[in-house]
Amino acid sequence: MSLSRRDALRYFGALFAFPLTTRNGPWAFASDLCMADDPLRGTIAQYQAGRLRGEYTALEVTLRALAQCRTTGARLRAVDVLAETAAAEARRSDARLRAKALRGPLDGVPLFAKSIYDMEGTSTSASSADWARLFPGRLRRDAIEVERLRAAGAVLLGKTAADDFAYRGNGTSSFTGQVLNPHDAAGLKTPGGSSAGSAVAVACGMAFCALGTDDGGSNRIPAQFTGVVGMKPTFGLVPRSGVIPTWPVLDTHGPLARTVADAALMLDALAGHDADDGLARRTAWRRGVLGTLDGATLRGARLGFVEVHAPRAQMTAECLQVLDAALADCATAGAIVESFAAPVDRTNYRDRFAADAKARGDVAPNANSPASTANALLRYFRRQGLSASDALAAVQQGHAPFRAFYDVLPTDWKAMVALTRQPYERDTAAVSFLASRAQAVAALAQSMHDRHLDAMVYPTMPFKAPDALQAWPDVRTPLGYGNWLGLPEVSVPAGYGADGFPAGNLSFVGLPGDDAKVLALAHAYEQVSKRFRAPAV
Repeated sequence: MSLSRRDALRYFGALFAFPLTTRNGPWAFASDLCMADDPLRGTIAQYQAGRLRGEYTALEVTLRALAQCRTTGARLRAVDVLAETAAAEARRSDARLRAKALRGPLDGVPLFAKSIYDMEGTSTSASSADWARLFPGRLRRDAIEVERLRAAGAVLLGKTAADDFAYRGNGTSSFTGQVLNPHDAAGLKTPGGSSAGSAVAVACGMAFCALGTDDGGSNRIPAQFTGVVGMKPTFGLVPRSGVIPTWPVLDTHGPLARTVADAALMLDALAGHDADDGLARRTAWRRGVLGTLDGATLRGARLGFVEVHAPRAQMTAECLQVLDAALADCATAGAIVESFAAPVDRTNYRDRFAADAKARGDVAPNANSPASTANALLRYFRRQGLSASDALAAVQQGHAPFRAFYDVLPTDWKAMVALTRQPYERDTAAVSFLASRAQAVAALAQSMHDRHLDAMVYPTMPFKAPDALQAWPDVRTPLGYGNWLGLPEVSVPAGYGADGFPAGNLSFVGLPGDDAKVLALAHAYEQVSKRFRAPAV
C-alpha cells in the first residue's frame, strides 16, 4: 500500500469511522513534532498514517519503544516494569490492519500505565519496595482503564515509576529510585510527581501517551516540570477500578501526552461508568466524541483569567514572561481574555467547604477521610477475585507500608478493620465533602454564566522545577483547588527559560462535564503556541 500522508490519514479515519483531522488541516502542529527516523516522536495520527503507508509495523515500533525503555527509560528510572505481552499485542494489531479491522485510533499504539495500576501478567509494585516484596505475584486481571485500552487495541508496554503509593509530587520511588528530569543533564531537577515516569516516558518518546493519576496535581505537576500535556478530567469521568486507591473523593485519572489531540484520544477510550467505582459519573459516554478537535475553537471564546491563581509578586521574571506570552497567544488565536474574580478560588475553597457543611448541619467535610481510603483498599483486593476474608488479610499484610504514607489510617488493626466495612459512598465525612463540592461548583458555574465565560485560564504552577532534594518554593498553587471542585483541567506547555528548562504550563479549566470543551480550547492554544520541545536525551 502506497499512500500520501493526507490520503493515509483519510483512509485511516474511514477504516473505523473515526475522524482525526482538525479544521486547520490534519498535520497542523503535528508535523512540527514528527521525526522521520522515529515515529515514536510524532503523533498518533502520524504513526497510524505511516503504518498505512507501509513504512513500519506496530511490532517494529513497539520493539523500538521497548529498547528505548531499557536504555533511556532505565537511565532516567522512569520504568517500573515492562510487560511481556507487548510484542504479541503489536503483532495482533498488525494482523487487524491487514484485515482492515482496526478497532480504533489507539489500535497498535504503544502506551504506558502507572505503577499503581493492575495489569494482567505483572505484579503491582505501587513504586514501593515494601509493597513489591509483600505482593510479588502476577495478577490475573487488568484495572478497568488498562482493560479499556486493550479493548481499543492499544499495546501496553508496561508500567511507569511514581512516588510510593502515588502519594507525593517528586517522583521518588523506594522501588526504582528517583525519577530524573530528562531536561536536566545534571540529574538534579525533579520531574514532578507522582506520575513522574509517565510524564518522562511521554516526553522522551518511549510511548505516545501514559496513564496517570491526580489527587492534588500528580498529573499536572510532572506535565509542567517535563514540558508535556497533562490532564485531570472531570471527577468520576474515568472510573478507578483495579488501581491502588488514594483519596476516593479527590482521585482523578487521566492521560499524559505530547499533544492535546493524543491526550483526547486516550481519554476517549478511558471514559465511561463502571459499577465497581461507586463515585464514577453515571452520564453515558459515547466513544468517538473526542476524535476531532477544532483548531479554531479559541476564536471568539471568552476566557476568565483568575488573577489570584497567578501570584505575580512571587513569580520569577521568566515565569511571568512565559505566562504573559501564553495569554497573548490565546488573544492572537481570537480569544477574549479578561480578569475573573471567581467566587471560589484557591484562597477560600477550603473555608467555603467547611462553612457550607456547617450551614447544612453536616459533619465536617474531609477530603482525606480514613474510612474512605480503608474501604477502597479492601475493595481493590476484592476486585482481584479474593474472598472477603482473603482480601482483608491482604489489607492487613500491606497495612504498615501503606499507612506509612496514608498516615490518617489507624495504627490499631481492629480500628482499621472497622473502617474497611463502611462503603466509601456512605462515609459521612466524604458525603459532606461531596455536598460542599456541589455547592461550590454551583456558585462558580453561576458566576461563569453571568460573565459568559467558556473556561478559566491560569498557570498550572507559578514556578519551575526545583532540585529533587530541595524544598519547593513557598508559593501556593491552584492544584488542589481543581481536585476539590472536581473540575476538568488541561495543562499545556507554555514555554522555556533561558536554561532550556520548562518554565510554565497554561491550564484550561472548565466546569464538571466540560472535558471536550477544555480539550478543544487547549488544542487551539497549542496550534498557535507550538511550545512543546523534546528533551535532548
